[in-house]
Amino acid sequence: MNLLKKLLRKYINDQNAFLLFYHKIKAFVAAVVYGYPARKLKVIGITGTNGKTTTCNMVAHLLMDADYKVGMMTSINFQIADKRWDNKTKMSSQSAFFTQKMLRAMVKAKCDYAVLEVTSHAITQSRIYGINFDVAAYTNISNDHLEYHGSFEKYLRTKASFLSSVQGMRRKVGVDKVLVLNADDDQFEYMNQFQANRKYTFGFRNGSIKVNGFELYPDRSKFTIEAPNASFEVELLLIGDFNIYNALTATAIVLSQGLTPEQIKKGFDSMRPIAGRYEPLQFGQPYAVIVDYAHTEDALAKLCSIFNSVTKGKTILVFGCTGGGRDKAKRPKMGAIADKLADEIVLTNDDPYNENQLQIIEDIAVGINRKEGERLAKIVDRRTAIEYALEIAQPEDTVLIAGKGCEQVIAIGDKLVPWDDRKVVREILEREHVVNL
Repeated sequence: MNLLKKLLRKYINDQNAFLLFYHKIKAFVAAVVYGYPARKLKVIGITGTNGKTTTCNMVAHLLMDADYKVGMMTSINFQIADKRWDNKTKMSSQSAFFTQKMLRAMVKAKCDYAVLEVTSHAITQSRIYGINFDVAAYTNISNDHLEYHGSFEKYLRTKASFLSSVQGMRRKVGVDKVLVLNADDDQFEYMNQFQANRKYTFGFRNGSIKVNGFELYPDRSKFTIEAPNASFEVELLLIGDFNIYNALTATAIVLSQGLTPEQIKKGFDSMRPIAGRYEPLQFGQPYAVIVDYAHTEDALAKLCSIFNSVTKGKTILVFGCTGGGRDKAKRPKMGAIADKLADEIVLTNDDPYNENQLQIIEDIAVGINRKEGERLAKIVDRRTAIEYALEIAQPEDTVLIAGKGCEQVIAIGDKLVPWDDRKVVREILEREHVVNL
């Protein structure tokens, strides 16, 4: 079967009309086989370029804290009621059959809500076809997956098609169709054209749900949310203004579902850091180590900017770009961002697949105006690269390890090799006798 898939991919483009039709038929069959389980749940879909996974986890936590039973599917984790486990598939969105199977399991577990991360691939390939969404939210839109979609305009239209489709989906008794939109985003006007029973908008500068004052710290964020007829303070154990945007998205979603400001504040107060998203690692070392999934230009810029603002020493950035022909055009752009915002750069691999690993690094280095050895290191092996970054780190520095977050594998050649940046950091520090056991 895998050999057949490889042959098909070699000769049939992912955007081939017959292949896309096949995906839709497959999704229809999956929905029928599992009895259209989404009709028995309130389904929340969150799309966008950055922040989907964090926002899904925030929404699930807030709903659970308000005593709802919740199911969830994201890039990093799955959940059915009280059971949660890691997503080890290295797929942000799952096949239509797996998704429908999960939804049916949520129904059997008597879940009230399903919270789903909705990617552009899932939309294009109809993996979410047959799922009756009640809430559609978008976090932000910037360049991503352009090698797949062909252009930013096509990528934008794909994301927008999810929002535009919700109002026409089968309506459940007494359940409104809701859109949640980022009013600060450059694409807001385009997204705001679509209809729904109710719309909620959010932002720092614009929208019906806004931030009124915020403070950023190395380990948390404090801010005040202004919503219609309510104002409440939040202290969040997540770092940076980007996560405040995620919190605003989550707030708008749960407000649409009837949660009170008191419930939302209480939920945020009990929320812990999310795995692989601006995740701090402290094993007794005298410097900060942060692991994050940042793999787009926008996400990498935000990551570096946030930690530049709270780091007294140097920022040391370890990152690479995905291989397999994915988004080659962004490689020098990512390099330019690192050159501008990181004191030390360590280029390494990040899911190279079958591409030449050193060539990927050289593609990134095109955007970097430094010579190797002048605050720039090129180390193909990711473990060795992380080890080097930890070796040169001094007290009050911050080591940023970007690109993989809490992913459990790394794709090298045709193999998925077990991997976890966080475990690698611990192993290195244990060997150096730094870890506090």
